[in-house]
Amino acid sequence: MKHFKKLTVLAAAALCALAVLAAGCGSDAPAGGKESTQNKVLTVGATPVPHAEILNEIKPLLAKDGIDLKIIEFTDYVKPNLALNDKELDANFFQHGPYMETFNKEHGTQLKAICKVHIEPMGIYSHKVAKLDELANGAKVAIPNDPTNGGRALLILQKAGLISLKDNGSITSTVQDIVKNDKNLQFVELEAAQIPRSIDDVDIAVINTNFAMEAGLNPLKDAIFLEDKDSPYANILAIHEGDENRPEIQALVKALQSPEVKKFIEDKYQGAILPSF
Repeated sequence: MKHFKKLTVLAAAALCALAVLAAGCGSDAPAGGKESTQNKVLTVGATPVPHAEILNEIKPLLAKDGIDLKIIEFTDYVKPNLALNDKELDANFFQHGPYMETFNKEHGTQLKAICKVHIEPMGIYSHKVAKLDELANGAKVAIPNDPTNGGRALLILQKAGLISLKDNGSITSTVQDIVKNDKNLQFVELEAAQIPRSIDDVDIAVINTNFAMEAGLNPLKDAIFLEDKDSPYANILAIHEGDENRPEIQALVKALQSPEVKKFIEDKYQGAILPSF
């Protein structure tokens, strides 16, 4: 009798072991498992306006592909590139190509533009004058202090007829390249994000559209001079070199260049920002 009970216990243990094994073998099945329903997280750095707004618009598109888009907002032009280079981000969306290329050279980073999304015409703004010909002799002008946006600002001032640059200027031009300055303008070089907050301290300020919009300025209504719509400074999606073929990155590119995003940009920004695809 004792022998029979012992065999019964052993048989029951064997059946339990087989059940556990069967359950384990079935865990790779796609239906019902936690792994099959968990979205992949894609982390993208962006400045708040308009970049984060555009990214928020594509969250539902990416969710259909099983991708959970996580947006990290930055208020400067340095940290998002350093974070991307250190692979703390999967991509970033805040800059134009010439800025990224200069950043790579200066910081030894390995960032790459994978697609163009939109153009933000840079503009000249003022709380003191309504027209550029009202500027007094010795007026103060705020421009970005980073190399590419500083050069871009000088090119706009040249196009507005306020200065002339050596060899007609380029994106790498600096205030030292000014060869004609009839109004003896005084240049104040500031971090791009700080310029809207300093607009009352100068006579005119050359401001990137994203920072202008964050400050409540409408480029089409408030700028007294606006960069041409054929500007070559398209804002890009940047990635770490070598990540071009990641399926999540490809899905992100597709979403950012979708008809839905084009319509969103055209409807929301009414020409202040233009699609570049």
